[in-house]
Amino acid sequence: MMSSVRHSARQPLAFSDTSIRKAPTPKTTHLLLPPAPLSKPKCFARDTSKPLLRLQPRSLAPFECRAYEADRSQPLDLSIDEETTSEAAKRLKIGIYFATWWGLNVVFNIYNKKVLNAFPYPWLTSTLSLAAGSLMMLLSWGSRIVEPPKTDFDFWKSLLPVAVAHTIGHVAATVSMSKVAVSFTHIIKSAEPAFSVLVSRFLLGESFPMPVYFSLLPIVGGCALTAATELNFNMIGFMGAMISNLAFVFRNIFSKKGMKGKSVGGMNYYACLSLLSLALLTPFAIAVEGPRMWAAGWQQAVSQIGPQFVWWVAAQSIFYHLYNQVSYMSLDQITPLTFSVGNTMKRISVIVSSIIIFQTPIQPVNALGAAIAILGTFLYSQAKM
Repeated sequence: MMSSVRHSARQPLAFSDTSIRKAPTPKTTHLLLPPAPLSKPKCFARDTSKPLLRLQPRSLAPFECRAYEADRSQPLDLSIDEETTSEAAKRLKIGIYFATWWGLNVVFNIYNKKVLNAFPYPWLTSTLSLAAGSLMMLLSWGSRIVEPPKTDFDFWKSLLPVAVAHTIGHVAATVSMSKVAVSFTHIIKSAEPAFSVLVSRFLLGESFPMPVYFSLLPIVGGCALTAATELNFNMIGFMGAMISNLAFVFRNIFSKKGMKGKSVGGMNYYACLSLLSLALLTPFAIAVEGPRMWAAGWQQAVSQIGPQFVWWVAAQSIFYHLYNQVSYMSLDQITPLTFSVGNTMKRISVIVSSIIIFQTPIQPVNALGAAIAILGTFLYSQAKM
């Protein structure tokens, strides 16, 4: 029975001749359908919001493989580091100039006041200050420590009005400090910007923005308050400081006009200025005070103070030249605005140090006037930016 079933299951199917005949190929019909949009390949096993791989056809440009050539290497650009280093070195240099300038000025004012208290002859004291600086520079030029400047007749001709103004301002400031306290003289001298604006406006025809004029109000007001409340006020001392302001304003104006195109550095420029000022001052000092008064005053000062007085005279003369020389050297490195701010800070250091050393009596109102005047000087320097 099983064989019969197996046999019947394997019986071949009977096909007719027509069923074996090759069936005709069905006719293909083309349907005009819009092209399906290309969809990004998706991976259903991961996030389908982003494609796993984006292929962009591109043309393969021929490339050439070369060995590294040492002569084609480029050096690293270190210009930024060099500029930063040079700027830091310049700031350090200016800072050293300022610190030296302020320190020398403080020392000069202290010794100058000591000399004037014991030897009240400001004309000779001023002459000795210029003589010491001139001698120092002549020795420096002769020994070639400093290269002497190349000058001509036109240089000395343009320097003459500068020397005249410098001489007047130097003597007037020394006369002022011989009559009043050092702090009072420098507070009045902080009004120099006001003189500068007035002279430039009415004599030179220059105009300034309104903030400059407004900055003069605290300068004038502070100086007036200080003068009105000064305990040891002296008219000669006050007028000496005012004349010094006016003279130094003209010195700056003549210096700007006369030194255009002149290639003389700050150190040599001030040395030439000292020599010419010394030649101008010496005959006037002899005429005003004279050797007899100097001899009598010198003997009295030495008898009261001792040989230390000679050191005071030498110190005030040397430090006067050094602080002015450093100030002119710093002016070569900085802008006039920075120099003006530095000069304001210098006056603060001189005023504070002189009050402490000489124990100058000062009232609160007097201190307020000094602070207002110095603040006005700072605002003036900022308004001229």
